[in-house]
Amino acid sequence: MKVKDGPLSDLRVIELGHVIAAPMCGALLSDFGAEVIKIERPGQGDMLRVLSARAKDGVGVWWKTLARNKRLVALDWKTDEGREVLRRLVENAQVLIENFRPGVLERAGLAPEVLHEWNPDLVIVRISGYGQTGPRSSWPGFGRAGEAMSGLANMTGFADNAPMHPGFPAADSTTGLMAAYGAMMALHAVHNGSARGQVVDLAIFEPLLRLIDYHVPTRTGAGLPVDRNGLQAPNAYAPAGVFRARDGKWVTVSAGSAATGRRLLEAAGGQEWAEQPQFQSLDGFADHTEEIVDRLGAFVAQHDAQKAIDIFKSHDAVAAMVYDVDDILADPQIAARGDIVGVEGDDTRVVGPVPKLDKTPGRLRWLGRGELGADSRAVLEELGFDPEQIAALIDNGTVGEPDS
Repeated sequence: MKVKDGPLSDLRVIELGHVIAAPMCGALLSDFGAEVIKIERPGQGDMLRVLSARAKDGVGVWWKTLARNKRLVALDWKTDEGREVLRRLVENAQVLIENFRPGVLERAGLAPEVLHEWNPDLVIVRISGYGQTGPRSSWPGFGRAGEAMSGLANMTGFADNAPMHPGFPAADSTTGLMAAYGAMMALHAVHNGSARGQVVDLAIFEPLLRLIDYHVPTRTGAGLPVDRNGLQAPNAYAPAGVFRARDGKWVTVSAGSAATGRRLLEAAGGQEWAEQPQFQSLDGFADHTEEIVDRLGAFVAQHDAQKAIDIFKSHDAVAAMVYDVDDILADPQIAARGDIVGVEGDDTRVVGPVPKLDKTPGRLRWLGRGELGADSRAVLEELGFDPEQIAALIDNGTVGEPDS
């Protein structure tokens, strides 16, 4: 399988990464046409293959979405023969992604200096627990360590209970997103002549640290702590909360200013309550958080969830149903946006490309396939290896293909 269309269709990406962060980066680029060649170890493959529930065809569903649109090559790149295959790949690629612990590439003789000898314009995306520099660079690190170090876990949950991790791999996923962003900036630098190939260095805690953003200036600029505050907005600066409706469903409400806050209050308690002097500023809202939360909760509890949302909407206030996955799959707005996609012959549906480009949109071409090394032979042929050479590489275990 080869990619032929999309705004990144002239881009070849080598993905040496495994599990989530690096594969997420590759998947995001593949959504928009990049030819992503995923390298896995022969006979073993990426552990992501077995980290999730299996679809009806026996393939892991997480693998299906993160290996989407990718060509699969099984290659032991730590051998001399495998290194030669990797060299040819690098010479014909624009991006290489890896998420090993710092030093792994160097010990294999594949330091950035070597890769840039092979291809001076190569963008090398390096993802690790703590980055390539600093006193902890050699430490092992996974996503949850990143969520802890970024401050996210400390800010999530209730003040009288333990810090909490989110319900998805936030550090890994945001690192994949930031890695794709970094790769595109580095490629632009090559394109406009401001730099040749360079290293994009990401510690797995840094994307969340950057995206949370406000906690550092809140502490340093305003001198305020940033702690867990349950279901309220950060620093309780505006009314917010999640409330159970009469039918058992949950409704979230929020405001971003005193004016939008008063709309919530008017919907829940009437105009007279909303226009009281204490609700004319965000400081006033913050001083009366308990009263507001109690009143909003009581209002939502009196109605079925959709009725409560309709009332808030009639006051131009923001409220939304808390969706489970079945709600997502049934929602007409999500359907109208084309956000859930699939391929013919496979019941597994996944979230489609984001964002939506009106001239060169992304596209799901195929889902991650179960065959380890499904494209090994085809890729090696394109690199100029003849049938005898390919057979020898397969026989000695350097290259794998299905059933080999």
